[in-house]
Amino acid sequence: MAKIADIIKYEGDNSTFIWKHPCEDFNSLTQLIVHESQEAIFFMNGQALDLFGAGRYTLETQNIPLIGKALNRATGDVSPFHCEVYFINKTEQMSIKWGTDSKVQYVEPTYGFPIAIGASGEMSLRVADSRKLLLKLVGTESFLGQQKLVGFFRAFLMTRVKTYIAKEMKAGAINIFEIDGHLSTFSEAIKTLLTSDFAEYGVSLEQFFVTTVAKPDGDRQYEQFKELHFRRYADVAEAQLRQQVSVIDAQTEAQKVVIDSQAQATKRAQEGYTYAQERGFDVAEKVAANEAVGQMTNLGIGLGTMAGVGGVVGGVVGSAIGDAMNNAATPAAPVVEEGGFCDNCGARLVPGAAFCDECGTAVAKASNCCATCGYTFERPGKFCPKCGSKR
Repeated sequence: MAKIADIIKYEGDNSTFIWKHPCEDFNSLTQLIVHESQEAIFFMNGQALDLFGAGRYTLETQNIPLIGKALNRATGDVSPFHCEVYFINKTEQMSIKWGTDSKVQYVEPTYGFPIAIGASGEMSLRVADSRKLLLKLVGTESFLGQQKLVGFFRAFLMTRVKTYIAKEMKAGAINIFEIDGHLSTFSEAIKTLLTSDFAEYGVSLEQFFVTTVAKPDGDRQYEQFKELHFRRYADVAEAQLRQQVSVIDAQTEAQKVVIDSQAQATKRAQEGYTYAQERGFDVAEKVAANEAVGQMTNLGIGLGTMAGVGGVVGGVVGSAIGDAMNNAATPAAPVVEEGGFCDNCGARLVPGAAFCDECGTAVAKASNCCATCGYTFERPGKFCPKCGSKR
């Protein structure tokens, strides 16, 4: 039998969703204390009468001290006015683990081999409607914890999770070896599917995470395709690496050319000549190396080549070519053959002489024949002995 006035409150752990206070059939004036993170439902004669939020309340029942004791004798000291209080924890409870109880059978979309996978993860739940949860799931039980609540929803979890994962992997052609990259997408989609199922019983699914997809590691067929998959991607990665190295090499070579060009330009600026003048030096060097520069044909080629050379180099090279042209235009002194005679005085000329040693006349031509009649002179003289023409 309860005291004249009881104090009813709950200070339990955070893994409990609903807890029934052991004190029943308490008297009027009993004090009910509800914490900020809780709600309390007061039952009277089997009916859920009031839902209390945070605060202190005085409960009014039909159990009156002393008088109630006398009335209870007719019912074997059992109060005919039954009352009880249930506390509901409203905090968000996290890290509640879940997992499929069997594996999903499906055909791997990339390699086409049958495979069985399972899934597991964590979720966080919160009581959204205390009265609905208590009346639909708890009933007359005195306790509802995390594992028991997950057990109530196991059928929803298994059906939704396994069906969704198999469907999405097939529709999206998701490779079994790359499935870990899709866990975030799976988590959000499955949470959307499960939200209404939990809400129907007054529970809010705050978070849902697929953290692990159990693969058939160790299975011979699975391991063979796994090796094939990673070998293929290793080859692709190696080819991409070689391509990147080639691009880097090409860029390095281009940078080297630019640096060399900049260095050469700096050198020209410091030494006081231009690129055109530098090319003029190169052309002049080639012309100077021409062994037949004295010949008019080769000389013509040289002149054509030098036409674009200007400035200092052009003047130097042009001057050299001009001298060569002048030398080519001036006839060389005639070579006097042995037996030749001077056209002015008829004296015999010394072989190889450019001037007559008798009269000093320049040798115009070296000949021992008469220019008029063609007579061949045999000795010196001033007139032709045949026609009398002056020699």
